[in-house]
Amino acid sequence: MAHEFLVKDIAFQAGLSTATVDRVLNGRHGVRKQTEMRVRAAIRELETQQAGMEVQGRKFGIDIVMEAPERFTNAVRDAFESESLTFLPTIFRSRFHFAETMRPHEIVQVLDRIRLRGTDGIVLKAPDVPDISAAVVRLEQSGIPVVTLVTDLPNAPRTAYAGADNRAAGETAAYLIGERFAGSPATVLVTLSSSRFRGEEEREIGFRRTLRDRYPSIGIVEISEGLGRDEATGALAAEALSANPGISAVYSIGGGNRAVLAAIAAAARLCTIFVAHDLDADNLDLLRSGQIHFILHHDLKADVRTAFRAIIGRRGALANSKGTHLSAVEVITPYNIAAWVR
Repeated sequence: MAHEFLVKDIAFQAGLSTATVDRVLNGRHGVRKQTEMRVRAAIRELETQQAGMEVQGRKFGIDIVMEAPERFTNAVRDAFESESLTFLPTIFRSRFHFAETMRPHEIVQVLDRIRLRGTDGIVLKAPDVPDISAAVVRLEQSGIPVVTLVTDLPNAPRTAYAGADNRAAGETAAYLIGERFAGSPATVLVTLSSSRFRGEEEREIGFRRTLRDRYPSIGIVEISEGLGRDEATGALAAEALSANPGISAVYSIGGGNRAVLAAIAAAARLCTIFVAHDLDADNLDLLRSGQIHFILHHDLKADVRTAFRAIIGRRGALANSKGTHLSAVEVITPYNIAAWVR
């Protein structure tokens, strides 16, 4: 397999030993197909990161660990790869650890393995549970900065949080839906991928509080634990629609929007207003076709830049880079998409 990278660099990117990578590169026997695929993927990532990086500068190897649907992790990968070029001549080499579902102990294992192997920093999207917070403690005590992305771990001593003000996002969704019904009774289907994520919980808290204070005639039916996956989320939505004939609006916190819309269509119900999060490819199509009415979006690239600065700061190369950065929540409609889609 042709490449121009050092074995140690490929090993770092793939998360394997140099001996294992050497066996793969030289076509020796006894190598699993999955291991070979990891090495090939690592070489592709190194080739992508090398594009435009001819200028030599300080290098940081970082790890991005996320439990999220593929449509979101694709957007995250694109953001890290594009924004790394804006820091030249400083070079960020990112290694991605993505899965649509990971149990907490599996995330802990990944974090501990990275800690023992070494890294310049970790960017983490994970559930707010004690075992993961404890793993963050171990990382920070080892001198490895951890930046939480999109959803925070407030009980862990992370270096920084980069993401939206999630309570404000929930409050914005409540305002959009509440004003649409103008004091009339209504029921909103609220979808979460999982109650384990602090960011989603904060959105829901902001949404409920604003409805209670300003729009008390609007009720809520909540579904959760679909993990943002279409099949599970669609089944939960269908069940909720069957049990609650008054549902006429959706606030989608956790994704799976095509499945929710399919469940609404199958139930022959009218959705007066549908508010979702994140301008990913699926949501962009749904917004353009009028199936989603508003998307609450924040600049993921700005979050990535915050993460980079926080890691550089912990490594002593940039001053005043610690702390929390809250991205502005933008309301996207079919008429202002062009400002966000390049």
